[in-house]
Amino acid sequence: MPDAIAVAALNPKDRFRRMLRDPLLLSILIILWALLLLFILFPLASLLIRTFTDEGRLSLSGVIGILADPMQRQALWNSLLLGGLVGLCGTVLGFLFAYTAVRTNLSRGWVFFLDAAIILPLISPPFQTSIAMIFSFGPRGLITYDLLGISGFSIYGLHSTLFSETITFFPIAYLTLKAILAGIDPTVEDMAFSLGSSRWRVFRTVTLPLTVPGIANAFLLLFAASLADFATPLILAGNSFPILPTQAYLQITGMFDLKGGAVLSFVLLVPAFAVFLLQRFWVSRKYYVTITGKVGAKTEIKSVPPWMRRVLLVVCLLISASILYFYVLLFYASIVKAFGADFTVTWKHYHVVFTEGLQAIRDTLIIAGIGMPLGGIYSVVVGYLVCKKDFISRRTMEIVSMINYSLPGTIVGIAYLLVFNDPPIMLTGTAIIIIACYVFRYGPTGIRTTVAILQQIDPSIEEASFSLGANSGTTFRRITMPLILPAFFAGLGVVFIRSMTAISATIFLISINWTLITVRILEKMTELELGVAAAFSILVVVIVFVVIGAISLFLRLFRQPGAPEMANILGG
Repeated sequence: MPDAIAVAALNPKDRFRRMLRDPLLLSILIILWALLLLFILFPLASLLIRTFTDEGRLSLSGVIGILADPMQRQALWNSLLLGGLVGLCGTVLGFLFAYTAVRTNLSRGWVFFLDAAIILPLISPPFQTSIAMIFSFGPRGLITYDLLGISGFSIYGLHSTLFSETITFFPIAYLTLKAILAGIDPTVEDMAFSLGSSRWRVFRTVTLPLTVPGIANAFLLLFAASLADFATPLILAGNSFPILPTQAYLQITGMFDLKGGAVLSFVLLVPAFAVFLLQRFWVSRKYYVTITGKVGAKTEIKSVPPWMRRVLLVVCLLISASILYFYVLLFYASIVKAFGADFTVTWKHYHVVFTEGLQAIRDTLIIAGIGMPLGGIYSVVVGYLVCKKDFISRRTMEIVSMINYSLPGTIVGIAYLLVFNDPPIMLTGTAIIIIACYVFRYGPTGIRTTVAILQQIDPSIEEASFSLGANSGTTFRRITMPLILPAFFAGLGVVFIRSMTAISATIFLISINWTLITVRILEKMTELELGVAAAFSILVVVIVFVVIGAISLFLRLFRQPGAPEMANILGG
């Protein structure tokens, strides 16, 4: 960070005195720490206290009871197994797409098509693919029943959940690995070719080792995403394949057992936090070796022969077509009376959406509309402070601000339910708690973007402003703020998208007064009103697509060096 040397040179007393001499900074820090304590540390501490106490005394009976239950042990194993398989399959698939897009000399048109197809799962509810799979492979599925004539095929279990989550989350691996592969200069491969190495040897000894840290990072991201997914297993896993997030949900909503839900959340917390530590303090510190050639030099990539390029492209196109097929199928299912039985075109499902579902649409848009600017401001302020300001607990603030982002949504939702469901702070069932959940869970994406941009700003730019007589406020307003506008828009975009698509945390926080579109989709799925669920899903995609387009336009207008693409931001 730009201030790292200065910070290291000051002892804590000097840093504290400097902080006291800046009342504005001190006021902002007090407000931020109050919010971080209230919405991050306090709920997590309450979850741990509820887990390890019994009638006010320290006790391990809850954890021991869960671990002694064969059903819950199986759920834990299933969660880890599913996460590992999704991480493995999604990383392989993401690497395949990234390698094809970056290392095979594809035209911009083909790369754009792959990006467009892959972005769809990132801007959709996480169970969108699940709904499409039921339409395709369910009891009256288009493929199994209508096309193949199979009537007894069971779609529920590990295989369908794995497929759905892999399709949903592999774009994260694709975006992660695409950036790394793009940073490898083709000249380093040319040097290996000039020494007589074969294409396979160059890939095995040069290209692949350079991407290993990225592969590890992608695997951990997908493992964490699968571990946090709640809706897909609830729809597709069934009773034959229980996992911890769904078990915690059923423990609270079905058995009204907050204690049991808290214990299950803690058991889920352990692997989730382990993944967070690995990703942040091990993988992220690996040096991504990229070798660049001379400025302006252009070298055609020769690591893939023409026939292999065609094979890779065909495979990627088939998978992309499958993704597009799912969304076309959802739209078709939303405009027919009863998919699989009556294919008469009708708009009755959309009539239900805009009548019975009008409250959910209104509430979701209000919450997203309020959460957007709050998330953008929060991410920019925290990112600016931890990167450019010298104060005590700076490092601690950065770590604490990332906690909710690193935890599965189920844990965050249950922790909020435990804390804000009783006096003195009763927020459950209000819009405030849902907005706070979104801001403090997804704002960290904008924080990381702000830090990444600020790290690339030459300190001499601000120093020149000061030398010309500008104060810190003027310098920030005229120099720094325009440069970090992309981060602000990134914060807006992420919070809005997740406000429209997330469910794992907020399923515990909704009420009769405030509900969400994603919750209504899940309700319609459980009530077997699949056409209405499909209509709601299409509506979400359309709304998010329009907003993403607007934010991407702003990002291009305010493009600065180091500002990431919106797609990369969504990839985490």
